[in-house]
Amino acid sequence: MSCLTRKPSAKFGAKAAASSPAAIPGWLHLFAAIWLAVALACLARPAGAAVPNESAKPAYAEEQTILQSEKDQPEPGFNSSASGRQHFDRHYLISPGLMPEQDVILQRGGNTWRNLRNGAFSTFAGIVLLVVPFLIFGFYQAVGPARVEQGESGRRITRFTAWERLVHWTTAITFIALALSGIVILFGKKILMSWMGHGAFSWVAIIAKYLHNFVGPLFIVCSIAMFLTFLRRNVFHRIDWEWVKRGGGLASHQHVPAGFFNAGEKVWFWGGVVLLGLLMSVTGLMMDFPYLRDLGNGIGLTRYLLQIADYLHLLAGTMYMAAAMGHIYIGTWGTPGAYDAMRYGTVDENWARAHHELWYHDVMGSHPDVPPMPPADARRI
Repeated sequence: MSCLTRKPSAKFGAKAAASSPAAIPGWLHLFAAIWLAVALACLARPAGAAVPNESAKPAYAEEQTILQSEKDQPEPGFNSSASGRQHFDRHYLISPGLMPEQDVILQRGGNTWRNLRNGAFSTFAGIVLLVVPFLIFGFYQAVGPARVEQGESGRRITRFTAWERLVHWTTAITFIALALSGIVILFGKKILMSWMGHGAFSWVAIIAKYLHNFVGPLFIVCSIAMFLTFLRRNVFHRIDWEWVKRGGGLASHQHVPAGFFNAGEKVWFWGGVVLLGLLMSVTGLMMDFPYLRDLGNGIGLTRYLLQIADYLHLLAGTMYMAAAMGHIYIGTWGTPGAYDAMRYGTVDENWARAHHELWYHDVMGSHPDVPPMPPADARRI
């Protein structure tokens, strides 16, 4: 059965105009807000997001007393089942024994974690989130968007089903919520508190923290759904290597034959959605649910493990945001017409032939003079 529907003919020039910044969907502006927020943070203090690096001191008199009393005693190291001296917190919130190290209220290794997190790691995150948008903008100015020589045919081909689009957008929305709240958590004290005041910022920080903690598990569910939904189409084939060798034709504007997803989209799937998504999910769950019962023999979520999880979570989140910026660029300004596929589910026939030639011929039942594509999608209605 044919998968084509009629649409009044138009030119890709009009489509490109519709893809101008004024017509770009509003949710993309959220990433501009992310970029501006990080820029302000780095301008405010390039070397620290919350606490001055070498000036961090214990905050309470009780901690000072403990440090003085134990100054000559060696602290348990990383390989120890305990990561700090035991001093039971009289203000505990849960019954004793329900989590490892519940009676540890001072871990001098935590100051090292704080210095690294608010120093080198936050500075790296700020630089990456600032530089990537500039690189994308420079590439757009130098090369311009992908081109299609022929105008629109007026015939539409179904590319994504309603379910596929639902999975994509729910994952995207939850990710944006996590990105914004994560930036507030990492840089908020330096960006917002100085002009909002402590009272107002405390509410912003509380909202960001709970939004991050509750949306995180939802993002994991959406990522699993995305993995299962798009796995079959993201298997690498020999033809993908040709796309890689030619850089996808991004700079030369050559249209390299590709299947339903090209090699670049597959790299984003496996490197971003799967690898970075898995790393963020595991470390995020560790920090979301630190009250894991001590199973004995030091098995449990000690402070050392949670600090390492925080390092990895920060790095993975930074790289995911940077890669997502490239993904968004390619799907909007960089490739006019691509956004329509994920918003409406259909693309013009000539767009499909230009950007995904193997998939187009597979859908149309024709046999182009290009290397054959492995078993592909059946004709879609």
